[in-house]
Amino acid sequence: MADVSDVPDAAPGVTDPVARVLPLLGMPHLDRLFDYAVPAKLAEEARPGVKVRVRFAGRLVDALLVERRRTTDHVGTLAPLNRVISPVQLVPPHLWSLVNHLADRYAGTRSDVIRALVPARHASAEKDGLFGGGAGWEELYGSLVSRDDLVAAPREAAAVGWAGYRHADSFLRAVHDGRAARASWLWAPGEDWATRIAEAAASIAWDGGGVLVVAPDQRDVDRLVDALRVFLSAAQITELTAKVGPAARYRRYLSVLAGQGRVVVGTRSAASAPVKDLRLIVLAGEADDNLVDPRSPYLHSREVLRLRSELEDTALLVGGVHRSAEVQQWVEEGFTPSLRPTPELLKDRMPWIHALDDIHDAHAGHARLPSAGLKAMHRSLDAGMPCLVQVPRRGYAPAVACSTCRTPARCRRCNGPLELPAGSAGSAVAAAPRCRWCGALEGHFTCGTCGGHALRMSVVGQERTAEELGRAFTGVPVVVSGGGQMRTSVPARPGLVVATPGSEPTVEDGGYGAVVVLDTWLTLGREDLRAGENALRQWMEAACLAVPRERGGEMVVAVAPDDPTVQALIRWDPEGAAARELAGRREAGFPPAVTLVAVDGTTTSLEQFEDAWTTPEQLGGVERLGPVELPPGVRLPAGLGEPEAGQARRLILRVPVPPGASGETVEALGASLRAAQSLRATRRQTDPLRIVVDPVRVG
Repeated sequence: MADVSDVPDAAPGVTDPVARVLPLLGMPHLDRLFDYAVPAKLAEEARPGVKVRVRFAGRLVDALLVERRRTTDHVGTLAPLNRVISPVQLVPPHLWSLVNHLADRYAGTRSDVIRALVPARHASAEKDGLFGGGAGWEELYGSLVSRDDLVAAPREAAAVGWAGYRHADSFLRAVHDGRAARASWLWAPGEDWATRIAEAAASIAWDGGGVLVVAPDQRDVDRLVDALRVFLSAAQITELTAKVGPAARYRRYLSVLAGQGRVVVGTRSAASAPVKDLRLIVLAGEADDNLVDPRSPYLHSREVLRLRSELEDTALLVGGVHRSAEVQQWVEEGFTPSLRPTPELLKDRMPWIHALDDIHDAHAGHARLPSAGLKAMHRSLDAGMPCLVQVPRRGYAPAVACSTCRTPARCRRCNGPLELPAGSAGSAVAAAPRCRWCGALEGHFTCGTCGGHALRMSVVGQERTAEELGRAFTGVPVVVSGGGQMRTSVPARPGLVVATPGSEPTVEDGGYGAVVVLDTWLTLGREDLRAGENALRQWMEAACLAVPRERGGEMVVAVAPDDPTVQALIRWDPEGAAARELAGRREAGFPPAVTLVAVDGTTTSLEQFEDAWTTPEQLGGVERLGPVELPPGVRLPAGLGEPEAGQARRLILRVPVPPGASGETVEALGASLRAAQSLRATRRQTDPLRIVVDPVRVG
């Protein structure tokens, strides 16, 4: 171990002249700490958590200063730090601990985790300083209302708003007392969930605690911000989303670091916001796929927030109208008790939900819009209320087939699926179908199976559905929501709304008189482990937009009534459905009962990976499945283009998770996978390889 005398520029008055830094390079074999000397001129600014510039392998690179120490294990003279990029400690100690745990949990490099958690620096944002001239959070309210009234308003509202949920009062009381209470909240149909969260968050904030709220998308964040504005000023709400722009997001991140941002609301990128005195974490819509980062190492906000709750010993509330199998496992482990609506609240809020019955509907077997759904739509319009029609696919005709032999139509260039664009049907000269993958037009389609040239629509999208309904309901306005034409709300007057799941607009000061769900075979028939779970979630979320049964609200689902998914919907049993889903996953050996690792690459890169990977002893048996061809619809690993798509392969590693030791098991597995990637990089094996721990889609 070298002495301080080996460190250049170590002034006598400078303590801890050795800086341990992490180069932010994203390379597995360089994902470790390196020692540099701290020059006397940088002794004050070079603090743990700041970003610095260092000379590494002959070039200047960004790095994170992790630690200052007195000695070094390096033999020889240390290179000095080049400069401190910013004196702001962007990664405080608790966030650095989170980075290390997530890197092991998801088998990623720490620099990639930091990139996902910490916004890019903007010098202009640092010059602008804190908001309001650095005023404290309570001073940002800017009102003559007494503080006692501001504190009392959200508490009184929460006492009334949460009264319909069992044990909610005990949970909120525990959070106010500073205890690390956790709960899974299942909200009732028609619930203004954003207002309930706002009441709890504002009461905690006025009590002096920090609050972090994460939602799947911008629409949900906007609802939360509007609800919080009832109790807080706009300056007291820190919104962290892509909408605000990189410079504004960085400035808001700095205000959170300084303690000025006490209430933070955002999408998945806000899950790591370093809120001071954090007392409550809220996750809304925990089963939404938008909560998964599409970039390596593919962090899931649900897991990030649970880990933060454990590391920082803070309260956690996971909410949704439906519950995923992952959260159900938390409940069965005793990590999160349930906050469920009372029977009285459900009775008051539930619409009439029913599926199809071939005995009473002679056309149910072959009609896309069954007569039961048509009658429900007429009843809603006659009552002066809008009707929602949910379809699972956007576009006009997103899938077409040969009209002779019914073979799916494929592109002759890339073998991708063909679609009919909007406006092609019904015109004098039909537009040519185009490829959904490469966008090429197919001017003269020829079926590869029978040689036919005619096409038929095998899947109908929202735009075609709206066109058909417009013809059937003459004079009734038809609104389309989904894809590039999202609608936030619609007026409370007669009309038809055709929307895809997740894009359904709310009704201003009301709800839908009827909700009709079409093409359920597409949703339930997806080649995906979570097909049934996602279908139930989407249907429950749509049902929540209908008015109660006493006001004529109803929901028609175009599926046989004996289907177990629709039965869980009719009985409104999200807990039972989640328990059955988890039991089925345990029996079949799927997540979350086991940890599943998808390793995607070529035959060569997978062989290199298996040669480099050593199974940790504490894992026990690891089952290898494959390699097989990459499932359809899965994005290719970086380094493989469409011409090389046929070379893509997937290897599945299935690792049993012992009860009570899931965190340690997964982190040990991830650490071994990181070591294998590092060894591949050291051997200069650069063939495409991607590792995803517990992929959200298992096809």
